[in-house]
Formats: sequence, structure tokens, C-alpha cells
Amino acid sequence: MADLNIPNLNKKSDKYIFKKKLSLRRKSKRRLFTESAFMFIFSLILFYINYLIPNKSLLIRNLSTTFNKSFILIIDLFLNLYDIFLVIFIFISLLSSLILFLGSIYRLFRVVKRKSKQISYK
Repeated sequence: MADLNIPNLNKKSDKYIFKKKLSLRRKSKRRLFTESAFMFIFSLILFYINYLIPNKSLLIRNLSTTFNKSFILIIDLFLNLYDIFLVIFIFISLLSSLILFLGSIYRLFRVVKRKSKQISYK
């Protein structure tokens, strides 16, 4: 009777398992100010880098043709990868067939060359 495990119906569900581990403190004004200052500096740096890029309007206008060219190159890449993998398979199959052929000849040679007077220690 002591071996019975009665489920605890008052147990909380598992969806709130990490709720107690979250920090619910507010950030201090100093920390908020430093974070906003870093965000502002980072945005200025990104704007400056964007300003330094030449011919932005030309790049934006040619975006569709660039996508088309890159898509065609990706298709060509996959077609060429098929050919490359086929050639690699041919070399591996030729090498393995050569090894199997040499192994079979070696075994036949050993069977033919076997001595007639063998001592077995069984």
C-alpha cells in the first residue's frame, strides 16, 4: 500500500516553470541613458558607412538583374556539382574495383600455392 504514487493535484503546470527566474527589476536611469547613447552612436556609425557607399541608386536599380544573374549562377553551380560528384563516384568505383580485383587474384594465388603438408594444431 505504501508503494502507491498518488498524483499531486495542487502542482502548478510546467508552462510557468521559468517565470520565477526572470528579473522583474526596472533598469536605472543611468543604465537606460548609457544604452540609448550606445544605440545613438551605433546608428550614426551605420549612417556614415551607408553614406560612404558610392553609386547607391545604381545598385538599387540593378538589384533585379543581379538577382536573376545570381539565380542562374546557382543553377549552373548545382548542374556542375552533379558532374563533379559523378566523376568522383567513377574514380572511387574504379579504385575499389581495382582493390577487389587484386585481392581476389592474391587469394587465388595463395590457394594454388598452398603447401600440401600443413600441420594443424587443433
